[in-house]
Amino acid sequence: MHIASLILPIFAIILAGWLAGRFNYLPRSVAGPLMQFAYFVAMPALVFLTVAREPLGALLEWRFIAAFGGGSILCFAVVLLAARLALRASLSKSAMLAAVVSMTNTGFVALPILRALQGQHGVLAAAVATVFVGGIMFPALVVLLEVGQHSGSRKTRGGALARQIGTNPVILATILGLLWSVGGLTLPVPVATTLGILGEALTPCALFAIGLDLSIDELRDHLRRYALLAALKLIAMPCVVYGLCVAAGLDRTLTLAAVICAAVPTAKTAYVLANEYDVEKTTAGATISITTLFSIATLLGWLAWL
Repeated sequence: MHIASLILPIFAIILAGWLAGRFNYLPRSVAGPLMQFAYFVAMPALVFLTVAREPLGALLEWRFIAAFGGGSILCFAVVLLAARLALRASLSKSAMLAAVVSMTNTGFVALPILRALQGQHGVLAAAVATVFVGGIMFPALVVLLEVGQHSGSRKTRGGALARQIGTNPVILATILGLLWSVGGLTLPVPVATTLGILGEALTPCALFAIGLDLSIDELRDHLRRYALLAALKLIAMPCVVYGLCVAAGLDRTLTLAAVICAAVPTAKTAYVLANEYDVEKTTAGATISITTLFSIATLLGWLAWL
């Protein structure tokens, strides 16, 4: 029941957004501006604050990173290649399908769960996982999306593409956060508070916008596709991460943390990127909804088994 109480509010916000659009309480066109705020303001603030606050030594638990990060990258690569070869999908679409299977909501789902289960040890593990997702996987996804969108244009030059990638708010926030952490600097309290308030806005804005922009008809029409993506996310990926934990010789505490980080729902920021690049928006939103709903059962199953 405690796990359910942590997860249900996340799904409830998505449901509230869908109800607002379904009964015309708010126009569905509001979802776009909400996601733009989340992408250009809230998400960079959260990424910078998360990375900058962690000392570099705490971010470098190599065996944990190898297990969780290696499993994430492996699942991403397999789905990307499968979509490119089997479905003949474009690079952008393939990358987004890979993202909804491999990018996890470590910050807003795994962290409170692990805090309740393991205290500070769980918080640190979730923080490392969040930094990996925000500092490695999201920038890599942005690069793939940028390349995919410009691959069909012969007029696009490498310099222009590099500028677009280099000025991306998520990548900039990650780089600045790493530099701040390496420098051993302390964020002034007013700055940290401001960034914290902006970062906290990511959860309600992104989740509400997901619901507002979600079509139940689309969910029903492609239920098998979304169910497959959800199964890969909630079952296959944690299995891969668990296998890597065993191979790396992680202790029980870190193994539990790595598997829980892998078993939580798809990161809502995947939808932020899908909306920003107009790629597989419905798929990202629907997969987040389904994984959020069914993770209530699968997380309980993983916890009971571990």
